[in-house]
Amino acid sequence: MNPARLIRRQLLSLSGVGLTLGALFFAAALTPTLIPRSYLTQGALAGGCFAIGYFAGVLWRRLWHYLELPEPSARARSIANALVAVGCLLVVILALGRTAEWQNSIRTVMKMAPVETAHPLKVCAIALITFVVLLALGRLFAFVARFLAARIRRLVPRKVANVIGLLAAALLFWSIASNVLIRTAFNALDSSFRELDVLFEPERPQPTDPGRTGSSASLVKWTELGRMGRRFIASGPTAAEISAVTERSAQNPVRVYVGLGSRDTAQARARLALEELKRQHGFDRKILIVITPTGTGWIDPAAMDTVEYLHHGDVASVAMQYSYLNSPLSLLFQPEYGAEASRALFAEIYGYWTTLPKDKRPMLYLHGLSLGAMNSEKSAELFETIGDPIGGALWSGAPFESRIWRSVTANRNPGSPAWLPEFRDGRLVRFMNQNGPTVPRDTPWGPMRVVYLQYASDAITFFAYRDAYRAPAWMNAPRGPDVSPELRWYPVVTMLQLALDMAVATATPMGFGHVYAPEHYVDAWVAVTDVNDWSAEALARLKEQLAAKARKTSAGDADDDPDRGG
Repeated sequence: MNPARLIRRQLLSLSGVGLTLGALFFAAALTPTLIPRSYLTQGALAGGCFAIGYFAGVLWRRLWHYLELPEPSARARSIANALVAVGCLLVVILALGRTAEWQNSIRTVMKMAPVETAHPLKVCAIALITFVVLLALGRLFAFVARFLAARIRRLVPRKVANVIGLLAAALLFWSIASNVLIRTAFNALDSSFRELDVLFEPERPQPTDPGRTGSSASLVKWTELGRMGRRFIASGPTAAEISAVTERSAQNPVRVYVGLGSRDTAQARARLALEELKRQHGFDRKILIVITPTGTGWIDPAAMDTVEYLHHGDVASVAMQYSYLNSPLSLLFQPEYGAEASRALFAEIYGYWTTLPKDKRPMLYLHGLSLGAMNSEKSAELFETIGDPIGGALWSGAPFESRIWRSVTANRNPGSPAWLPEFRDGRLVRFMNQNGPTVPRDTPWGPMRVVYLQYASDAITFFAYRDAYRAPAWMNAPRGPDVSPELRWYPVVTMLQLALDMAVATATPMGFGHVYAPEHYVDAWVAVTDVNDWSAEALARLKEQLAAKARKTSAGDADDDPDRGG
C-alpha cells in the first residue's frame, strides 16, 4: 500500500471527540505544577496526556454507539471533524505559546533564571512520538480484544464474547507487562544498583582510626558497608572542623552504618549495628539518632552534619541499609523491606537503651528523609514506647503514603493550610518549611517532639491519587511560598503532572522541591533536640556557613547520587 495513502487513512480514522479531549488534555499538561520541566519531560507528559484524552473520547464515542443513541450523518461528521481539527490546532498553538511563561512562573518562585523559550517545536515532536506509540499500543490492544472475541463468539452470545475478549486481552497485556517487561526491568535495575553499590571511591579511603566504622578494628568491614555507607562514614565533620565553625571544643561524632551485605537478615544486621554502636561508646553521647536511609542507603549529609555541628560533635547516629534500589523502585518492588529493617534496628537500639540509667543515657531520636521518613514512622510502636518515650523525631519530605503524616495533616487545626498544618496546641507535632515553624518558637513542648520538615513544592509529599478527580487542599489559598500562582487543577492531568514531578523532584535548587537545605535543618534540629546554648547571631552564622558548603558541593553530589533526596 502507498505510504501516503496509509497515513491519510490513519488520520481519517481518528476520532473527532477523542481529538477534542486529547487537545484539551495536551494544553492542560503544559500548565505549571510544582517542578520546572525540560522540553523532553514536557513533551513526553503532553503526549501521554493527549493519548489519555484521546482514548477517553474514543471510549465515549463507543459507548454512545453501543447505547444506539442518535448519530449525525456522515457529511455532518466530516464537517464537525474538520472544525474540531481547526479548534484543536488553535488550542495547541495557544498553549504552546504560553509554555515559557508558565515555566517561568515556577522558576521565579524558586529563584531560578527564566527560560527564553520552552522549545515548542521540540515539545511537539516528542509529544507526537509519544502519542503515536501509545496509539499503536491502544490499537493493538483493540485488535487482540476483537480477535479473541471473534473466537469466543462461536461458543457464547456476541455481547458476552465481547466482554470476555476485552477481559482476556487486558489480562494478557497485564501479564506481559508485569511478568516480562517489569520483572525483567526490575532484575536489570537491581543488578545495576547492586554493582554500583560495591564501587569504591578513591577519595574515600578506609578509616585508620580504630574508633570508626569500617576500620580494621570495626565489627563492620569496610568492604561490606556499601557505597552509600562508605560515603556516610567518610563524609562527616571532624572535631577540628566543627570547632573551626563553632569556636568551641568539640568531639568526633560517632557514625555507625551496616550495609546490606554485612549479614543475611535484617535482624542480624540490626544486632551487628547495636554491637558496633556499643563498641564506639555511642550510648555515652548526649544525642543518639536512629536513621532510616532512603532506598539505596543514602543519608542526606545536610541533615546529619547540621545536628553534629549544633551539638559540638556530641552525637552518635546509627543506620542500616535495606535495599540496593533507589526509593521509588524500592517502594514499588520491595515495600516491606524498609519497614522491616527500620523496625528491627529500632527494636535493638531501643531495647538496649531502656536498660540504661535514665540520667546517664543519651536522648534518643528518629530521623528519615523521603522513603526513610515513611519507614522511620513505622519503626516505633506507640504502645511499646509509651512507658519510656523517646525524645522525638525529625522527618523530612515524608511521602504521601506516610501513615502518621497523613493522619496529622487530615486532622490539622481548622484554617491552617494543608502544606504547613498546625496540629492541636503544637506540643507534640509541628511542621516547618523555609520560613520556620507554624507556631511561635517559645511555645512549650510536651515530653516528645516530632517535627515534619516539608516544602510546599515537594510533589513526593503532596501527590495523591485522588488528585485525578478533585483538587487537592494544598492548592487552596493561601498557597505555599514556592508554588506557582499560575498552577490550576485539571481532572486526571494534574495527577499525571504531579506523578512526573515526583520523578524529577530533586531537580530543583536546594531549599525547594525534594532537596532540603541545611539552614532549614538547623531550625528543625534546634526544635527537636532542644538546642539552647546558641545565640541567634551564632545560629545565623552557622546557617550561612553550612549553606555555602552545601551549595558548593551539591552539583557534583547530585550528578553522582542515584538516590539523592529520594
